[in-house]
Amino acid sequence: MLFRRRQVWLPTLLGWAVLFALGASACAVGTQSIYAFLAPNDPAPRAQILIVEGWMSKEELDQAASAFNTGKYARVVTTGGPIESWHNAQHGANFAESAAAYLRTHDRRLTNVTPIPAPASAQDRTYLSAVMVREWLAKSGLNATEVDLFSSGPHARRSRLLYRLAFGPDVLVGILAARNPEIEVPRWWRTSSGAKAVLGETIGLLWTICCFHPAPPGSREEMWGPLPYKPQ
Repeated sequence: MLFRRRQVWLPTLLGWAVLFALGASACAVGTQSIYAFLAPNDPAPRAQILIVEGWMSKEELDQAASAFNTGKYARVVTTGGPIESWHNAQHGANFAESAAAYLRTHDRRLTNVTPIPAPASAQDRTYLSAVMVREWLAKSGLNATEVDLFSSGPHARRSRLLYRLAFGPDVLVGILAARNPEIEVPRWWRTSSGAKAVLGETIGLLWTICCFHPAPPGSREEMWGPLPYKPQ
């Protein structure tokens, strides 16, 4: 025989309604909780160095200053690469120096601030900033086994992942997520800036997990990234 009969079970109308309700509930719960997942607050218990991503807004840098003033940290390190828009370069040619100048100017208690600029690169800029901090720590003789990273809202989880990849398993990387003034939490989907940030960072995190493979430590590929393509 060329054919045979099989019995296939399909949901009834009530069954489809139940499945739809369960799916909608799962989506609602996921939508509510995804921001908290992307923006964790999990500081390292004994970290004395606070790494601040210098590209953040002034409001977020103010929050970083408040975190430092809790008394836990001995030093602030600011990171970031070249500032591409010339009119945004108020205090320096890169985000690290600009953020350091802002913190010193707006909070006199922040005297021990060290900018660590990163060069322009074709690879992930956050990862390269992490590599620059790692190399600076090694050259400075600071045997930091724990550090805290201060990042912007939903960018925080991806930033911590990249710092962990750069620092390796011997350094515990804690994370503090700034409150982004442009995002209404937890209803981030109500504004275009919130939806763009959360959806973009979700995609970015998935890409980092599945597709980002760091080069060997100290290699040219790790320090500079692949050279940009130049048409002939």
